[in-house]
Amino acid sequence: MKNRIKLLRTERDWSQAELGGRIGVSRQAVIAIEAGKHDPSLALSFRIARVFGLTIEEIFDDGEQANG
Repeated sequence: MKNRIKLLRTERDWSQAELGGRIGVSRQAVIAIEAGKHDPSLALSFRIARVFGLTIEEIFDDGEQANG
């Protein structure tokens, strides 16, 4: 799943370790999520969204278009 985490993190001048500490995961987990090699759980996705002050949809793109 594509995401904007790296962009959002670097805009705030946070290291991967700092973001990991803020959301309760390791630096390695942040690396894997940023690279799209690991999709975070729903609970972790909410924590990520909260730390950036955005919605999940503003951060993650599952590649599906909304109908409408």
